Parts: sequence; C-alpha cells; structure tokens
Amino acid sequence: MNIHHARVNLDRPVVWPSVMSQPPRRPTPAEVQAAKGHTIRDVIRADLDVLFCGINPGLYTAAAGHHFARPGNRFWPALHDAGFTRRRLYPWEQEQLLEVGCGVTNLVARATATAAELDDEELRAGRRRLVRKIRRFRPQVVAIVGVGAYRVAFDRPRATLGRQNETIANAALWVLPNTSGLNANHQAKDFAKTFGALRDFVKAEGQKQK
Repeated sequence: MNIHHARVNLDRPVVWPSVMSQPPRRPTPAEVQAAKGHTIRDVIRADLDVLFCGINPGLYTAAAGHHFARPGNRFWPALHDAGFTRRRLYPWEQEQLLEVGCGVTNLVARATATAAELDDEELRAGRRRLVRKIRRFRPQVVAIVGVGAYRVAFDRPRATLGRQNETIANAALWVLPNTSGLNANHQAKDFAKTFGALRDFVKAEGQKQK
C-alpha cells in the first residue's frame, strides 16, 4: 500500500514535563448527567502521524471536556505502554499529543451514557464525517478505537483488530479494542499488543522515508 505522506519520527526529541500538570476539578454527578448530548473539541492538526478515533464521548468525558477522561479508561495508559508518549499523559494533558504527531476525534460527536445508545445510521453518518475530516487534515494513519463500532460504521461485520486491508481517504486504517473500563473482553496485555503493533507500523513507515 502506498502511504501518501509518511512524516513519522516518534523518536524525535520532545521536552516532556517531568511531572503531570495540576489536575482539574472532577465534574460532579449533576454535571455528568447534564452532559448528555454535549460535544467535545477534537485534538487535531494537519499531517498527524496517527488520528485516534473514539466511538463517541461518554457523559463523564463530555462533562470533563477531555477525551477518554473517565477514570478506568485504558486509552492513556495504552498509549504510554506502546511507546507513543514518554510518560503517561492524563486526559487534561491531551494537547501534548500533538507534539508527538497524534490526535483524537470521535465517530459520533454527541455524548451518551453508553455507546449502545447510538443507532447504526448514526455510526454510518459518523464515518462519512470522518472521511471529510481526514481529507482536510491528512493524517497518515486513522485508528478506530472500538471494533464493534467499526464493523457497523464501515459495513465490515467480520472485521478484526489490527491493520485493515482498506484505506480511508488515502490514510492507512487500523482498528483497536475499545479502551472503556466497561469492556471486559480486553485486558492490559491486549492493549499493549494492539497499540504496540500500531506504533511499530508508524515507526517503520517513518524509517522508509529516511
């Protein structure tokens, strides 16, 4: 497959704060419940190495205003374990992802208590919006975080985890397991394996350009 613009250098020097930034106040239960239907801003810029795409924001995430913010979500630890970041970042530090060529968006923008509240057509509409976003921002790789949502949104009922045979708007396409703490089908070793394979792919593409 011809990757159109590999720009990867995950080993480039990045000045990381030695300690995490001060955590913000946690949203109250009332604020969480009031976040239904809210949206959250993408972490994105042009020419990213990897654009991670969640299913949709949960209520806690929408109330906090940061991606994958609910305590117990495995996204941020998985990024660090795979070597995308030099230390574990926390949701409120999400903008630091841009420094290492990564970003975050969602298939569906509106927040719900669970992804099960989304119907099939909403997920398919999310795929069409994602394609437009990819054409605008031109990431090298798009990684869908949730195989079930991917199967519905892309009409691929037999899809499995890992790199897919198709591309999306000229970007390589990967599928990763849902990192929600409610997902009992995958454990830490599964995230380390799948996120690690993605990072290996991105690094290998970068080496080809040297």
